[in-house]
Amino acid sequence: MYTEIQTLTDKLFEPLPCSAAAETAKAKISQALCSEYEKRLQDCTQIEALGSIMCEYGNLQNAAALAGYNEKDVESWSDEGGCIQLSDTKKYFRRSRHAVYLCSVFFTAAIAYPIGAIVMRSLFYLLLCGICAALSAVFFIRYKRLGKQFLFDDISYAKDVRKYLTEQYDKYSKRLINSVGLAFVMFSLLAYMLLGMNMKFMEALSSLFGSIIVLDICMFIVTKNCLCRRLIKGALGNTVPTGYKKSLTIFVYISSGYWFLVVLLSLIFIGKILILGSAAIVYFTALLVYDLTLRKKIVFRNIIINKRRIAVFTAAAVAVASYNALQADSYMIQPYISGVAAVEHKDSNIEYNEDTGVYTITSGGGDFKILHLTDIHLGGSSFSADKDIKALKTVYDLIEYSKPDLIIITGDLTFPMGIMSLSLNNYTPVRQFCEFMRNIGIPWAFTYGNHDTENMATGTAAEIDELFKEQSFKTSGNLLYPYTQPGCFGRNNQIIEIRNADKSLSQALFLIDSNSYTGDGINDYDYIHDDQVDWYARNVKRLNEQEGRTVSSMLFFHIPLQEYKTAYELYESGSDEVTYYFGENGEKMIDKVCCSDYPSKLFETAKELGSTKAMFCGHDHYNNLSVEYQGIRLTYGLSIDYLAMPGIDKDTAQRGAEVITLHENSEYDIEQIHYSDISR
Repeated sequence: MYTEIQTLTDKLFEPLPCSAAAETAKAKISQALCSEYEKRLQDCTQIEALGSIMCEYGNLQNAAALAGYNEKDVESWSDEGGCIQLSDTKKYFRRSRHAVYLCSVFFTAAIAYPIGAIVMRSLFYLLLCGICAALSAVFFIRYKRLGKQFLFDDISYAKDVRKYLTEQYDKYSKRLINSVGLAFVMFSLLAYMLLGMNMKFMEALSSLFGSIIVLDICMFIVTKNCLCRRLIKGALGNTVPTGYKKSLTIFVYISSGYWFLVVLLSLIFIGKILILGSAAIVYFTALLVYDLTLRKKIVFRNIIINKRRIAVFTAAAVAVASYNALQADSYMIQPYISGVAAVEHKDSNIEYNEDTGVYTITSGGGDFKILHLTDIHLGGSSFSADKDIKALKTVYDLIEYSKPDLIIITGDLTFPMGIMSLSLNNYTPVRQFCEFMRNIGIPWAFTYGNHDTENMATGTAAEIDELFKEQSFKTSGNLLYPYTQPGCFGRNNQIIEIRNADKSLSQALFLIDSNSYTGDGINDYDYIHDDQVDWYARNVKRLNEQEGRTVSSMLFFHIPLQEYKTAYELYESGSDEVTYYFGENGEKMIDKVCCSDYPSKLFETAKELGSTKAMFCGHDHYNNLSVEYQGIRLTYGLSIDYLAMPGIDKDTAQRGAEVITLHENSEYDIEQIHYSDISR
C-alpha cells in the first residue's frame, strides 16, 4: 500500500516545476501520508484506510497542509517564473558535452604519450604529454564550471526538462557500464597478446604503443560516459536512483577477477586463443543478463523500445549477414568437377619464355584447332549451383565434340555481381574452373572480362592474378597464363605463338585485356588503351623481322571494338563494305553492340600493319555475327551463359562455340558450333 501512496505523491507534484524545495516537500508529504495511513489502520482495513487517504488528500493543498505547509509554500512550488526551459537545457548540455569530449580526448592522449616517450626515446612525446595534460585540465575546469551552473539545489526547471534529464541520465548510466565491460575485453585481449609472446619489456611497450589507438578509444568512451553521467547527476541531485556507484564498483571487481583468471588460463594453455573467445561470449552474455535484470534498480527506465534504432540495427545486421553470405564459398559443383574425365587430344610441345611471358606451341603436324569459348559466367553460390553445372557441362560437351588442340576463352569466367547468383565470390569459381580445365587436360588460355574482377567481388584483380599464376602451366601443365606481364595497361596481355612442326610461325595469337569499366558510370565500359596497342604493334614488327615476312596473327579480347558496331550497321544497311559469313546479332539491350564509348586505335593499327586477319570477342551474349570489314574478320563468339541475364538459361540459339582451324600455310577457317545441334 505504501507504493500507492508514493504514486499518489508523484502525481500531485507531476504538473509542477522540478526544484530542490519541491523534492524536499514531496518527501515530507509522502512521509506524512504514510504516517496518517498507519494511524487509520488502527480503526479500519487497509483498503478502507487507503481509500480515505486518496479521497481526503487527493489534492496538493490538503496533502501539503498535512505535512505542515501553507498555501504560500504550495504557490512557491508551482511558480514557473525563472524556471529553466527545455531549449535552454539542451543548449547548456551541448556546450557541456563539447568540454567533456575535448577533456576526454586530451586525457587519453596524455596517458598514451608517456609510453611513446619510452619507446621512441624522445622528449618530444613527453612534451606532447604535458600539453595534452594541460589542455585536459583546462577543459575539465570548464566542465566543472558549467556543472556548477546547473546544480539541482540552485535551480528549478520545467517538467519536460526533468523527462529530458532522466532520459540522458539513463543513457549515459547504461553506456558507462557497457563501455567499461568492452574496455575490460579489449585490455584483456591486449594483455594476453603481449604476455603470451614472451617479449622483452621494451618490445612489449613498443607493441603496446602500436596498439594504443584501441586502448585510447576504449578509455575515451569510458571517460566521456563517466563525465556526462556525473554532469547530469548533478542536475538531478538526490532524485536519481541510489546504488549506482556500488553496482559499478562490484561490476569492476568481478570483471577484473574474471578477466585476470581468463588471461592466466590462456597463458598457461599457451596458444589457446579459443579460451579468450569463449570467455568473451560468456562475459557478454552475462552482461546482457545484467542489463536486462539488475540494472533496472539503478536507472529510471531500464529497457526503452526504440523502434527506429531497432530498425536501423536490424537493417545493418541483415546487410552485414547478407554481404557475408554473398562472399561465402560454395562447393556444390565440386563433385561434378572432380568426376570430369580428360578429353582425348593431340599432344603439342609447349614452351614458356620466362623473360617475355610468351608461350610457344609447336604442333606435331597438320591442322591446329582452337576452340573459342566466351562468357561462361559461373555464379559461385549454392543458389547458382544448378546453372553453374549446366555451364560446365556445356563447356565439356563442346570440348569433347570438337577435340581442340587449344581453348581460348574471351572473358567473364565468373559473374560476382550479387544479382542473379546471389554471390560476390569470384575467387572460388575461378579456382574451381581451373581445376575443371586441368581435369580435361587440353591447353587453354583466356582474356579477362569486365565481370571477372568486379569492385565488389571477394577477390581483387591482384589476388585473382596470383591465383591464376598458382594454377598456371608450371602447376597444371595446361593453363597458359603468363607469369610475366608486359609493362602496359591491363590485367593480362599475352602472346601465344602457334608454330608448325618445322618451327615456322603459323599464327601469333594476341590475347589483349579490353579492361572493365572507366569508373564514370554504371556499364561505362573501358577500352583497349594506347600503350596496349603499342605493345601489340611492337611485337608484330618483332615477329615480322624474326620471320622475314608479314606474319599472320589473330586478336582475342572481351569487349567489342567500336568497329564491330560500324560493321554491324553497314551489314544491316546492306552495304557491300562488309562480307557476311554467319550468325546474327540478337542482343536485347538498347545497344545492339555494347562497345566502349571511347575509341581504341587497335583496329586502325592492325589494318596498317596488315598482320591480323581475324578478331574474336564476347561480351554481348546474344550476338554471334561474323563479318569481314576492311580486310579483317570480326567474329562474335557464341556464349555459354546460363545465369547473368533473366531467362537466358531457357534460350538456346545463342549458346555454343567456334572452332578455328589453323592451316600450316597460315590460312584459317572458322566454324560455328551451336550447342543445340550437338546436345540432342
